[in-house]
Amino acid sequence: GETVMQGLDSLAARCKEYRAAGARFAKWRSPLEIRDGEISSLAVEANMKDLARYALICQAEGLMPIVEPDISLVGDYDLETAVRVNVEVQSMLYKAMIDHGVYMEGSTLKPNMINPGKDCPTHYTAAEIGQANIDVLSRVFPCAMKGANFLSGGQSLENAAARLSAINKAKGSCPWNLSFSWSQALQLPLLETCRETGELDLEAMGKLYVEELAIASKAALGEYDPPVEGAGDHVPPQGAKAAAAA
Repeated sequence: GETVMQGLDSLAARCKEYRAAGARFAKWRSPLEIRDGEISSLAVEANMKDLARYALICQAEGLMPIVEPDISLVGDYDLETAVRVNVEVQSMLYKAMIDHGVYMEGSTLKPNMINPGKDCPTHYTAAEIGQANIDVLSRVFPCAMKGANFLSGGQSLENAAARLSAINKAKGSCPWNLSFSWSQALQLPLLETCRETGELDLEAMGKLYVEELAIASKAALGEYDPPVEGAGDHVPPQGAKAAAAA
């Protein structure tokens, strides 16, 4: 049931075409799932080596590669498991990039945030999640790569922003710029305004979008303080709580 992404065969030709059309960046996403506390070593190696090959091809054709290892929130794994598995995945990625001759300073990371699985029965605070992310980066992320822009991965804007702010508050003297590259977290509230009214209210959507970006920008500086206590915490779903109690 594990997967590996495809598309490397003609990538060089497509990168050349995209560069000529004005593109300067490219992104490759490798989705992975933790099952029974693990991702198989075969799935990790295959996906991370493909990410490295993609990055090298992009650089050879004049594009800056964004590498995106994306571990799903599906499952009941705890935060400690998430830290261990993400260290395994990211360390394989950077080794593969170096082994393939990728220019590390000319690439950037778009990782998942280190979170417990959405069905995890253990409560974690946003501060604990923030520290877990810094722990992973401190153990494996090369200083040569200047920053990471986290994906939202199905998190709400409230949770993603609270956790990103917690990450930056825990960053200390770490040398990287830690910011956001969110689609769902920013776009879904905008689409919700259309569902509620049945109309495309561009003025209301524009106003909301500016407000969302202000929240995300503060989070990227570690300056976002959520208006609701407990925002960004992992709160176990009721079914997970009952199963844990039993």
